[in-house]
Amino acid sequence: MKKKEIIEGIVTRVDFPNKGVIETADGKCIVKNALPGQKVSCRVQKVRKNYAECAMLEVLEDAPDAVESPCPHFGKCGGCTYLTMPYVKELGLKEQQVRSLLGPVIESQTGDFSWEGIKTSPVKFEYRNKMEFSFGDEEIGGDLQLGMHKRGSFYDIVSVTNCQIVDNDYRVILTAVRDYFSALYDEKKVSFYHRIRKEGYLRHLLVRKAVKTGDILIDLITTSQEQHDLQPFCDMLLELELDGRIAGILNTTNDSVADAVKDEGTKILYGKDFFYEELLGLKFKITPFSFFQTNSLSAEVLYETVREYIRALYDQSGTDLSGKVIYDLYCGTGTIAQVLAPIADKVIGVEIVEEAVLAAKANAIKNNLSNCEFIAGDVLKVLDSIEEKPDLIVLDPPRDGVNPKALDKIIAYGVKYIIYVSCKPTSLSRDMAIMIEGGYQAKRGVALDQFPWTANVETIVLFEKVE
Repeated sequence: MKKKEIIEGIVTRVDFPNKGVIETADGKCIVKNALPGQKVSCRVQKVRKNYAECAMLEVLEDAPDAVESPCPHFGKCGGCTYLTMPYVKELGLKEQQVRSLLGPVIESQTGDFSWEGIKTSPVKFEYRNKMEFSFGDEEIGGDLQLGMHKRGSFYDIVSVTNCQIVDNDYRVILTAVRDYFSALYDEKKVSFYHRIRKEGYLRHLLVRKAVKTGDILIDLITTSQEQHDLQPFCDMLLELELDGRIAGILNTTNDSVADAVKDEGTKILYGKDFFYEELLGLKFKITPFSFFQTNSLSAEVLYETVREYIRALYDQSGTDLSGKVIYDLYCGTGTIAQVLAPIADKVIGVEIVEEAVLAAKANAIKNNLSNCEFIAGDVLKVLDSIEEKPDLIVLDPPRDGVNPKALDKIIAYGVKYIIYVSCKPTSLSRDMAIMIEGGYQAKRGVALDQFPWTANVETIVLFEKVE
């Protein structure tokens, strides 16, 4: 194969994350955004030793079992990946991806491992409790858009007014905000932030909604390059007919050059800057930038699974967790820690984001939990300062997994059990190999479709120290 060569073929499988595989007489082609069974046309971009990286040009034939996408933006928007697959097939694909990544590592250990399949999300559509929409244009000099990045583009924005992974309140708010600023944009009274020129005002719209209470936070993310009276903007939002209730309208300043939502100062334009979400009978304070699982109902399945894993360990041995200390590392706003607190003597959570730790402490007080301690700092450094040693450790790291030096310290505790919650199976596979080499064995595991229709999947694995 040569660079710029056009390849046509059938996608035989999709590896994590989102890597379609086409087998040809000249070798293997990897193409993103392809689905199993599709016949596609793609262009070779890079030629590697054992494969070629290709860019999708066109879907020539759909997979034989393809279904019609329920979202009109599918294929144009870069958000969802599997909307034209039957859901049962998507579940099978994600489970197979996880098993193919973890399988070789598990085979390197001597003990038995029990794989428990994949758990579904309780809701398949309208499940997200947080969305970050971007301002921009779909083509240079075009109309103002508010939505998601166009598939394969860093700059073009597609308005997703009929997005199906959020509920109707998000769609109403998105449409209203886009229309409000479009009128001003057409009159050249407001601008959006151009990533290349580093100029402009409108950057993002962040919307969060509590599934259990219906409370809504709306945060307009702008630069400080222009000054605007946002009271008419607030008035417009408050007149919208919504199923939920607007708890707060905010304006966050972000002058960072990175295309990410960053808090460099937030003003409350209306109401308050937080609401409470409920999980498994506990309440959690959510601010615009708090880390919180984006699928609340599926998060309950996730946390209940972790709790069930722990209960099963001690039920089998005829003991309990009284007098035991649990570490919840990379704890975010302390959700796992507080779910486990009723069955442990003490839970110590560590999280590098200080705002999340403050929220975790407030949540523990709100939930009348006196046996939770939360520490702000890098896990690698904080572990050296904690005097109480753990009896069990729960890991829920970010996508890149656990810092290798921190993982060495975690292994050195020698606790009997470690539970690893992962949102990226490639990182889990890497850390798993280190843990097995460090004297642990993977005993049981399960995948969870926390994010239906996207290429992401959650995994939980229980490790036991080899005596």
